[in-house]
Amino acid sequence: MAEPLGNTWKEIAIGFLKVGATAYGGPAIMGIMQAEFQERRQWTSQPRFLEGMALVNVLPGATATQLGIFLGYVRGGWWGGLLAGLCFAAPAFLVMLALTIAYAAIGVSPILRGALYGLGPMVLAIFFAALVRLGRSALRSWSHGLIALGAAVAALLGPLGAAAILLLAGGVGLFLFHDKRLGTLVLAGIAIVLALLSLAAWSPLGSSMSPEAEPTLGRIASLFAAIGAVTFGGGLTMIALLEEHVVNHLHWLTPREFVDGLALGQLTPGPVLMLAAYVGYKVLGITGAVVAAAAIFLPSFVLMLVLLPVFDRIRTLTWARAVMQGIVPGVIGVMAVALVRMTPHAAPDPLAIAALVVTLATLIRWRVAPLKAMLGGSVFGILRDRVGAL
Repeated sequence: MAEPLGNTWKEIAIGFLKVGATAYGGPAIMGIMQAEFQERRQWTSQPRFLEGMALVNVLPGATATQLGIFLGYVRGGWWGGLLAGLCFAAPAFLVMLALTIAYAAIGVSPILRGALYGLGPMVLAIFFAALVRLGRSALRSWSHGLIALGAAVAALLGPLGAAAILLLAGGVGLFLFHDKRLGTLVLAGIAIVLALLSLAAWSPLGSSMSPEAEPTLGRIASLFAAIGAVTFGGGLTMIALLEEHVVNHLHWLTPREFVDGLALGQLTPGPVLMLAAYVGYKVLGITGAVVAAAAIFLPSFVLMLVLLPVFDRIRTLTWARAVMQGIVPGVIGVMAVALVRMTPHAAPDPLAIAALVVTLATLIRWRVAPLKAMLGGSVFGILRDRVGAL
């Protein structure tokens, strides 16, 4: 007997409100989603989850939010995807807005800083554990392992971004698992396109506004929507582009104000891209915060909700399965490098590294719920600060 639609939507809303309100760590949130929705709730299989990871990593936009939309779509169809994305982003917006308004008056307390210190190793351990489990499912042969290794080396040493690496991995999958001639043509085509884009160094944001342009709701909406529509690499890449425009080009914020916003972002759960709400508030108040946040996330929603029905139709085709057999191991390799690069920031000293290792071993051995691990990390960080102060 099919589950009532209202119950499914309620489950999606509650699940993503909880993750959106409690999950920290930017890209590491994807590991929390895997543990919560794929592993614990069994909304989808590991191979299907990996397909979702592959899809969101080759698209521009806010990667974690797009993965949430994918999981909601799998569970409750088109409206489930929309609901999941909204419920994931809403808590972050409210928290960021409240922190932005209160920051000048109360600052950041030592207790919160201690909690953040403890959260860093926990969210990274959750993502590492998720990657280990997903890797067992994705790397089924030497060919898959070599694709993952090649993607990791390219991400670590090469000039290409994650999306370009995964497109090439898809071409390799087509070559190895479907048709060598077609795979060769596709790989050559991807290489030519990437080379032309590199030579052109073109960006639709390059001359969108003059440095003297005063902030208006229309300019905020167009700039933030453009950033959300053309930026590959997830929220962290978008933040760098955001700084380039609002600080260095348009001078809407000072460097110090932008750094303060990044600090508040560390206190805000959910997608790291909610920094947009801070920028919008600083230039045009609450209305600016709403417009900036809506504009920067809108392309992610549109892309996913348009593409997911199409993706569902083609994912079982022979050539599409071959492409996914290349992209999925590529995701494992690229994510492994991303986690290694995040480690010095999330675990900046020997004590935090020890907490990361112990948590990772615990998660792999006993499969502790992500929320319990994060609460434990917060307590650990607060106690560490208290002991250090004595």
